[in-house]
Amino acid sequence: MTKSYHELIFLPTFNERLKYLATKQRVSDLTFNGNRYLNQALYNSHEWKKIRRRVIIRDLGCDLALPDYPITSGKILIHHINPITAEDVLNHTEKVFDMDNLVCVSFDTHQLIHYGVMDKLEPVVTERKPNDTCPWKE
Repeated sequence: MTKSYHELIFLPTFNERLKYLATKQRVSDLTFNGNRYLNQALYNSHEWKKIRRRVIIRDLGCDLALPDYPITSGKILIHHINPITAEDVLNHTEKVFDMDNLVCVSFDTHQLIHYGVMDKLEPVVTERKPNDTCPWKE
């Protein structure tokens, strides 16, 4: 199944987008078949830095391109919606730099996409009280 940014953005909630992108990998799975030099060469290239800027601008620097989820701590990561391989990098295939295959994510979201347990995700709901935004008021 090929996934896309254009499908992703029609999912209204963070959890729906997270489940759509889940790869169900294990931490021990090797990326790029252990050829990490390819990973570093790609992400340090001028072409990657250019496309990265375009994705951040398009997504407004928001996690999973959701306007209510700005990435404010840590570096903004660019996630390949359909994972790429060492062969994709070596052969310079289209999906490496395809805007429809890229989305902004935070580090924590990226970890959840690759290794998280999606069925244990619960939305955080904070009970609101009068004056809770003004701690000096009672």
